[in-house]
Amino acid sequence: MKKYNLIKISVITLFLVLVSCDDILDESPDNRTEIDSLEKISELLVNAYPQALYTPFLEPMSDNADDKSFSAEESRLNDFMYEWGDFFDNDEDTPTFYWNGAYEAISQANQALASLDELGVIDVNQRGEALLCRAYAHFMLVSIFAKAYNPSTASSDLGIAYITEPETTLLPQYTRHTVQEVYDNIETDLVEGLKYIGNDLNYSEPKFHFTTRGANAFASRFYLVKGDWQKVIDYSNEVLGSGSGVNDLRDYENDYRVAGLSYSERALRFSSTLEPANLLITVGSSVYSRNHASLRFQLSGDLARELFFNGNAAGLAWSETVFGQDLFFNVPKYDEYFRTTNQAAGIGLVFVQTPILTTDETMFNRAEAYAMLGEFQLAADDLNTLLSVKSEGYTSAAVLSTDDITTNFGIDSDFYTPHYQIPANALPFVNVILQTKRSVFYNEGLRWFDMKRHDIVVEHERQLTPSVSETLTLPKGDNRRALQIPTEAQSRGILPNPR
Repeated sequence: MKKYNLIKISVITLFLVLVSCDDILDESPDNRTEIDSLEKISELLVNAYPQALYTPFLEPMSDNADDKSFSAEESRLNDFMYEWGDFFDNDEDTPTFYWNGAYEAISQANQALASLDELGVIDVNQRGEALLCRAYAHFMLVSIFAKAYNPSTASSDLGIAYITEPETTLLPQYTRHTVQEVYDNIETDLVEGLKYIGNDLNYSEPKFHFTTRGANAFASRFYLVKGDWQKVIDYSNEVLGSGSGVNDLRDYENDYRVAGLSYSERALRFSSTLEPANLLITVGSSVYSRNHASLRFQLSGDLARELFFNGNAAGLAWSETVFGQDLFFNVPKYDEYFRTTNQAAGIGLVFVQTPILTTDETMFNRAEAYAMLGEFQLAADDLNTLLSVKSEGYTSAAVLSTDDITTNFGIDSDFYTPHYQIPANALPFVNVILQTKRSVFYNEGLRWFDMKRHDIVVEHERQLTPSVSETLTLPKGDNRRALQIPTEAQSRGILPNPR
């Protein structure tokens, strides 16, 4: 289909303007290019987003991974993360690679802000974008490498280094702020950034940058973690409007299944700028598109039945199609973009384009917030809207009433234990929302953040021999829920996480 070829061309064009960045802790500040115009600042901000993926190391830590047996492809990263181990290699798709990519993005954002100050320019879109980029990268770092936010312990829990100035010395030393300090700084940058951000039409591909809707989607996610339910709703409404917002969701039924998209077309559409659900898209150096279907600790047959084959909360089949069988079950969400660096040798760099903020996530956030505030009909309305575009043959007969949810989706009160109390009458709604979200966002990494936020126990089965297996358990409150600080950062003064 021609429209997908155009997408690939636009992505390749984007790669050509990407500026190579060294590790934030290794880069010499004397090598900086002079940034003396808004146009150059806009070019700088192309790189203010982490050019790395978190899904390859977060998904196997969650309950979205299972042992497919010895016959599946082995990977050290996949193996370590399935057992919640400390993995320190710095290749693509690793925690260290993401750490470096996030701090490189922060470095670009800080330089953009400093350059704007030098130009004496305040009220411009670039300032809003830079502040939001800085907030987002720090938010992802603290979400991955620190304990889950808990206001009762955040003032003493170790966070990450929150960096707000360009480097002016070689190999500077950094110290960790507390989780509370990091969240306070994120909120300051987020609120300030929202004042200036706009739908900047000067960018040829605006979905690769924060726009008003993308910024509000980020705010929706941030306040969901903090448990500020009214703000979740308010910011979500800025993205979705106060109505159903169904036209902006990922319509797996009509745009994917009924449209008859092939495997590759689905993967392309999933991360494309043409998909209305995608609010912010990034491109990361990654080989995940090559091996995610075959990795040992991924989507087993048993897990595929649990997440997909047995249907959804509406009692219907999912429109989100699982491809392959046995050792290769997967959902097409990743497509590779290869940039040749040596034509004669046939070598180059591998990239994956992926959405990191979507309307779907925003509606799930709003539904959970409605449930927490006791607005059960509104929560059910959002859930039904989401299911309507992700189910085969959805009709009014499939609509879940509040009584249906209360009766059919109860769960033990100790299953979800976030830093706030979930009212007993809200628990079935939170449960069905999160279970539906789990399937919808399979293999996108978001499940881990929900499991961490709600401190959900994780159990992984692992085969030791063809006839013997063991159960691995990640209990509530386990320190391994905070990934270990990379060794190179530890060597420069960053304290490690307790183990």
